[in-house]
Amino acid sequence: MRSYRDLFRTPEFTPFFLSYAAYNAALTIGGLSLATLVYRATDSPLLSALSMFGPQLAQVLGATFLLSGADRLRPRSTLAGMGLAFAALTAVLALPGLPIWAVFGVVLVQGLIASLGGGVTGGLLNEILPKDGFVLGRSVFNMASGLMQVIGFATGGALLALLSPRTCLLLAATLYATSALGYRLGLTARPPRSSGRLSVAATWRTNAFLWSSRPRRLTYLGLWIPNGLVVGCDSLYVSYAPHAAGALFACGALGMFVGDVIVGRFVPPILRPRLATPLLLLLATPYLLFVLRPGVVLAALAVCLSNVGFAASLVQQERLMSLTPDDMAGHALGLRSAGMLTMQGVSAALAGTVAQLTSPATGMTVMAAASLAVTGCLAWGWRRAAARPASVEA
Repeated sequence: MRSYRDLFRTPEFTPFFLSYAAYNAALTIGGLSLATLVYRATDSPLLSALSMFGPQLAQVLGATFLLSGADRLRPRSTLAGMGLAFAALTAVLALPGLPIWAVFGVVLVQGLIASLGGGVTGGLLNEILPKDGFVLGRSVFNMASGLMQVIGFATGGALLALLSPRTCLLLAATLYATSALGYRLGLTARPPRSSGRLSVAATWRTNAFLWSSRPRRLTYLGLWIPNGLVVGCDSLYVSYAPHAAGALFACGALGMFVGDVIVGRFVPPILRPRLATPLLLLLATPYLLFVLRPGVVLAALAVCLSNVGFAASLVQQERLMSLTPDDMAGHALGLRSAGMLTMQGVSAALAGTVAQLTSPATGMTVMAAASLAVTGCLAWGWRRAAARPASVEA
């Protein structure tokens, strides 16, 4: 499967795609609105970053206790239920007078619920599409996420200039409810991919199996850490340029969109495995420019170029699927998503702390340098793994 026409002719793909796009638009507008609300109330880069990326921190709990549900729950019911839950919780965040501690309590609950989302979405996509269509389909979903971020951040920035953050949160809640309706009406009621009930023991067993292979370990670390550290840079946009944060987020999403189009549609499969390290290096390098505290225009160009590198995840997810049994696909992709989002939350906290002690520009530079160092270590690890006999691996 090498064309978008074939992809959208696949049964259920189009409603799945549109519902996912609505969910991501809600996530974008809601996140920017909440970060702006918290920053206006506290004047704190750390709290602003955590309010926007804090749900990711709860992903580690989901990966530890709930992830077996990615293959053991009915996909349609789970996705629709998540959309409704996010709609209700986002409406709660819009309540006037909600204290900061309560805001972060809601953010924690959102993260726990979202911990199943990556696995259920990725597993269902792997089920709907044939094997040779996974990378193209995943790239289109990434493009939807990027496009909705471009539109969402641009629209969110414009709306925040006209409306209050609480009103924008209510708009995000409406979009979440719309995505839930789309999942409910557009998808077939499929049975779970694996038998058994959601349980902590099953989650731990599968996590242990997935982690037992050195190639899978290196793939997971590559999916989690370098891009997570760069998202720490993203979390400082509001404090770096309070009146232009929407523009920076939109330019970053545009770069992500371009990278997904190029890698997903135009790079031949034989070349994709070679691109992971170069794309991760591209992801971090432009942020070193922030040591010079560039203006908004130059900063936006750097952000756009950097985010092309997020397409590395397409290459790495394809590698992960080639190393994973089919009946664990949802769990494997859920572990990828949960670990990645957890690292993004941790990085947002680290970046916010550095920015609190120094400046947002310094925080971005430090996180970018750390990402480059980790990418270099992982590239060395892959070279060593490739030199070992296949029989040595778990």
